[in-house]
Amino acid sequence: MSAPRIFSTQIRVRYSETDQMGVVYHANYLNWFEVGRTEFFRQAGFNYRELEKKGILLPVAEATVSFRQPALYDDLVDIRTWISDISPVRLTYAYEIYRGDQLLVSGKTMHVFTNAEMKPIRLSRIEPEVYAWLEAQHNAIEGSE
Repeated sequence: MSAPRIFSTQIRVRYSETDQMGVVYHANYLNWFEVGRTEFFRQAGFNYRELEKKGILLPVAEATVSFRQPALYDDLVDIRTWISDISPVRLTYAYEIYRGDQLLVSGKTMHVFTNAEMKPIRLSRIEPEVYAWLEAQHNAIEGSE
């Protein structure tokens, strides 16, 4: 059975990310999504900085967030990130944020591959190795490395 490879990153909720009640402010989840996708690349030996040096950008074109339970000050949360959809011009990440076994938040961000002038590009032509790796993460066989 084919399933996307899930990458996991843990962070501890900082006081500055919460409101007076100790509850994480909703916009911080988008920052955590960014942490998840940055670490997704880093765990594979790639990084955004190298892509940007090559003139390849991945601006966010769309974001959705579904809140189930709040994260609280000093919680250790797990950001699970995977590729839910990919094409030569677009990439969609999915995220789930857990405290232990409890799902707190889920969401998606859709990105467009662009050049430095913010014009869409076909990553499969410009950086076929990176595109092939991303596509493999989306199509990974469950349980494989």
